[in-house]
Amino acid sequence: MTKKTMALLLPALLGSAAFAQNKPDFTAYDQKIPGSDITFKMVPIPAGEFMIGSPASEKGRGADEGPQKKVKIDAFWMGATEVTFDAYDFYADPDKEKELPDGMTRPSPPYIDLTLGMGKSGGFPANSMSQYGALMYCQWLYKKTGVFYRLPTEAEWEYAARAGSTTAYPFGKDTAQLAQYAWSSGNSDIKYHKVGQLKPNAWGLYDIPGNVAEWTMDQYDPQYLSKISATDPWNKPTAKNPRTIKGGHFGDPAVNLRPAARLKSDMEWNRRDPQIPRSYWWNADSPFIGFRLVRPVKQPTKEEAEQFFEEIVEQYKGSR
Repeated sequence: MTKKTMALLLPALLGSAAFAQNKPDFTAYDQKIPGSDITFKMVPIPAGEFMIGSPASEKGRGADEGPQKKVKIDAFWMGATEVTFDAYDFYADPDKEKELPDGMTRPSPPYIDLTLGMGKSGGFPANSMSQYGALMYCQWLYKKTGVFYRLPTEAEWEYAARAGSTTAYPFGKDTAQLAQYAWSSGNSDIKYHKVGQLKPNAWGLYDIPGNVAEWTMDQYDPQYLSKISATDPWNKPTAKNPRTIKGGHFGDPAVNLRPAARLKSDMEWNRRDPQIPRSYWWNADSPFIGFRLVRPVKQPTKEEAEQFFEEIVEQYKGSR
């Protein structure tokens, strides 16, 4: 995606704080997927400022979590939970979604049980899809609903996860409380769980730390925070790997579930794929990765949305 194109698209794709704050219906809502009985909840995330990254004194801090910088984030809606298999499979399973919208393709059938027996239908988080698979789901959902959904940027994700807090965890510093909010190595039995079973953060987001870690739209850069812009930052991808993942997961220790913690995607997550070329859709060795949705308040035009999906998806397939 060219810099000129993204300069034109960013205001619409990332939203408008002034528009959002004056919009009378900037409230939580349930989105129904047409042709199904599947719904998911979106919660409002107010515009504001926060310090992205972690202070040098924070226990467990990674070298890629600084320097801290104050950034402004426009308002948006975010999925109250991670996208579930029930919702993802309505797109991926030809027995459920028999005809895709024009120009769409669906994920290739998995060649192994990607759940590893941890659970699928009934509210378990979708897992093991590549970022490409998550982006294509967003595109399919846009075509199904007419509403522009996408992945969060790294900055949006961290801002929403913190929910106004400034401590290492949204609930404070005491990791003894973590089990009330998150599935980690300390309480998960090393498996993911149905979404929304524990306490949400202050803005109504469940499993924002833990359960499965979550894709963002950003290219991973260990020096990113030293380069970050002050308003709605997005490190636009230029290569297929690594991409930034946030939140920690069910097999992680508490320190990896801090909002500031950063994980980068790894080509080794697809080392067992026997296909040549290897799948764009699935990562056979990452049952700990999923995603959640964002909806900008100010929606892009149809032309802007279609150009965004065309270019960001093609960029992923064309990058190395």
